[in-house]
Amino acid sequence: MPRPAPIRDPAVSAAFASYPPRLRKALMRLRDIIFSVAAKSEGVGALEETLKWGEPSYLTTSSRSGTTVRIGGVKDDPSKVAVFVHCQTNLVAPFRERYPQLDFDGNRGIRFDAAAPLPENELRHFLALALTYHVRKRHAAE
Repeated sequence: MPRPAPIRDPAVSAAFASYPPRLRKALMRLRDIIFSVAAKSEGVGALEETLKWGEPSYLTTSSRSGTTVRIGGVKDDPSKVAVFVHCQTNLVAPFRERYPQLDFDGNRGIRFDAAAPLPENELRHFLALALTYHVRKRHAAE
């Protein structure tokens, strides 16, 4: 998978740099996967990379196709990283049923052991749904 463009926002770069190396490596891998899924998902377009709540966040600003995806460390478990979505989406509940082996953070995200390989198939599925959330919601209403 080609590596995405370098981080352009100095504040985002500083946020990544603030993590311990093991967490930073896992978060950069999550970032790579987010950009890869966005590039392969029809209608998503370019992502805006910014900070939300002090953590790297990815928005579909141009297309408005999806909900914000945020990544960061897990405050109550420093060995884990997580990918978060807005808590009022209905993205996490179906994933909890379909992938019970994953570690969920309430109704807002999925947690991963930073030292273990990421479950890429499940993660790509989740991210594709998050990055197209509003499009799918609009089509369901039609």
